[in-house]
Amino acid sequence: MIKAADMLIARRADTKARTDFATWKMMAKLNGADTLPVEAQHFLASYKALLDKTAEPEATDTTINLMYRAYYAEMGGHGTPPDIRAHLQEPVTDNVTAFKRPSPQRSKNKGGASGKPRLPVALIFACLVVVYVGFRYFWR
Repeated sequence: MIKAADMLIARRADTKARTDFATWKMMAKLNGADTLPVEAQHFLASYKALLDKTAEPEATDTTINLMYRAYYAEMGGHGTPPDIRAHLQEPVTDNVTAFKRPSPQRSKNKGGASGKPRLPVALIFACLVVVYVGFRYFWR
């Protein structure tokens, strides 16, 4: 029986394996594989060996599965890692989202019974001018 804690560890390990593999693969494409940790270089070497034997999707899935198992054990998972189905079974044909116009925002109540009464900006400015002139006049 799989415990909830092991399932959480499995999900985190799977996510980490997928993101690390994508990052490491991009670093290798950009000729930066020498700066990767030894573990990453080991997984990339096994990926390249699998790539010579099988097609790219199978090699990618196998390498991610190996990384997932290693991360699961490293994160404290017990026993064999549970099977995580993170990807869809059928291929995605269209990932374009239709544009939807945002719904209009409601205008706020101005001055009504529920809102505070608001003073116009010109009235506030006029009051500030009167106060300024009053200070200048009385303190001379």
